[in-house]
Amino acid sequence: MLDLTPTPYLPQLLVAWTAYIIAVASPGPAVLAIIATSVSRGRSAGLALAFGVLSGSYTWAMLTASGLSALIRTYGHAIIVLKIAGACYLFWLAYNALRAAMQGDAQPSALRVPPTSSLKKLYLKGLGIHLTNPKAIFAWIMLVSLGMPEGAPVGVTAAFIGGCMLIGLVIFCGFAIVFSLAPVHRAYLKSRRIIESLMAGFFAFAGFKLLTARL
Repeated sequence: MLDLTPTPYLPQLLVAWTAYIIAVASPGPAVLAIIATSVSRGRSAGLALAFGVLSGSYTWAMLTASGLSALIRTYGHAIIVLKIAGACYLFWLAYNALRAAMQGDAQPSALRVPPTSSLKKLYLKGLGIHLTNPKAIFAWIMLVSLGMPEGAPVGVTAAFIGGCMLIGLVIFCGFAIVFSLAPVHRAYLKSRRIIESLMAGFFAFAGFKLLTARL
């Protein structure tokens, strides 16, 4: 009888899950977008964008587990185009953050959304953040290689992706909930100009690194 249990692969899964925790909790365009949206628009808006980011993340997870790395080797030029588009998007975020910091705008600028934006549009914005990020593709290739060694049974795949989904849900939605709280909101706005300047520097640095990285 074929063994589908992931228990023998638990050490590899724990390493992969730890790497995923570090990856999703580290400051990046998705995390800063969730924070800024939660501060400026509230909990529902932040959660909508967070679910969009999660959906994009697990789209890459499923594609990678299904053999995306082979397609990347075949269609490498598409990744280059995606890399350039992603870098330009990060530079655009840096420009918006720096402009808001210099103008003293009262609203966080990173991925600022108009008040009329629906939750659906926010979800799609979050989805787009992750689907247009080539770093996410290669991060998942690394994670899959850690958590799903060659020859692993189907149960390992299910456990790995399911565990990552749960971890991502807790972390991304946690950011949305925490930064929508009134005390955090007030503290954020009090130091907003400094934070906006730091965001601008981070986005510019991330865009430069992405543009010059050898993917």
